[in-house]
Amino acid sequence: MKNNNLIRFVQSLVLLPVMTVSFGNVHNIGIPQNALVQQLNIAVNGTLALNQAFDPETESLKAKAEAIDAYFREHNMPLEGTGMKMAEEAEKNGLDWRLLAAISVRESTGGKHDCQKVSNNAFGWGSCKIGFKSNEAAIETVARNLGGNNPNTARHYEDKTTKEILQAYNPPSIVKKYAEQVMSIMNDIGDADITTTSVTPAATT
Repeated sequence: MKNNNLIRFVQSLVLLPVMTVSFGNVHNIGIPQNALVQQLNIAVNGTLALNQAFDPETESLKAKAEAIDAYFREHNMPLEGTGMKMAEEAEKNGLDWRLLAAISVRESTGGKHDCQKVSNNAFGWGSCKIGFKSNEAAIETVARNLGGNNPNTARHYEDKTTKEILQAYNPPSIVKKYAEQVMSIMNDIGDADITTTSVTPAATT
């Protein structure tokens, strides 16, 4: 019985590859190589896990952009592809993430019927008298103004609810149910709390 145990012990030493290291005057200390590899793998995997950590804010922004673009795509609207820009500018200016998209739908059917006399104005901004070099530039300008971040127009939009912003943008005296119409489109685009209801961390294995 003792001989069998001894044989197994010797076999285990033979099967385990070892690395010989030197510490000062101490030589030939055997360290199982597989143990070192395991420690290295743990360190590397841990670093990768940290680098790939779930970022709720980034995932939320992606979900909003995808919802906007999905709405535009479903209705065959030219502004498809601007979802991320709209979501980013809404975030930057403290606006509901759906507001810019909904205004563009109400004003121009998502770019299908934008202002004719000027370029890239799908929002009816400036009574269709102001053009922009691109849709992205238009999104930036409209978001900055509606967020109350343009000193020249802040008195109209600063510190107001979404409904109040819309009533200032297009007063009830001009279009009676404008705010309600835009807010209805917003609800069609998605839930206001998409950050908590539609975004979950990816499953880990």
